[in-house]
Amino acid sequence: MADWSIRPAQASDVEEVAELRAVVMRADLERLGRYDEQRVRQRLRDGFDPTHTWTIEVAGAFAGCVALRPAEDAHWLEHFYLALHLQGSGIGSGVLSVLLERCDRDGVLVRLNVLQGSPARRLYERHGFTVETEDPVDVFMVRKPPG
Repeated sequence: MADWSIRPAQASDVEEVAELRAVVMRADLERLGRYDEQRVRQRLRDGFDPTHTWTIEVAGAFAGCVALRPAEDAHWLEHFYLALHLQGSGIGSGVLSVLLERCDRDGVLVRLNVLQGSPARRLYERHGFTVETEDPVDVFMVRKPPG
């Protein structure tokens, strides 16, 4: 596994994250007939909140992003993107483990949604997420804290 770290995101990270989102999600969105070159970036811009977001760096360079947004009954894992050439290297699993350990310490439920057919679903299932509901586009998953 490559040497990685996370740092708090800044508002100035938004365009780099929006571009990564467009690249990473393209295949799944095209498969679902929902890819729009402008919309995929704008949805990130509209929902980007650096307060609850971290950028992922590998060897000191931008490699991804992840957000953990507090909500009424849980934290929402959102905007989890990792550069395509780094997927499958263990970095995503490492980042997810760090965030879930924090939630477990605080006894916090974690929710997320993943696109139907996305390989990312296997990562989430390995980390204890289970399907709560689904629709033709999204699978909504939940992970309860241990104990």
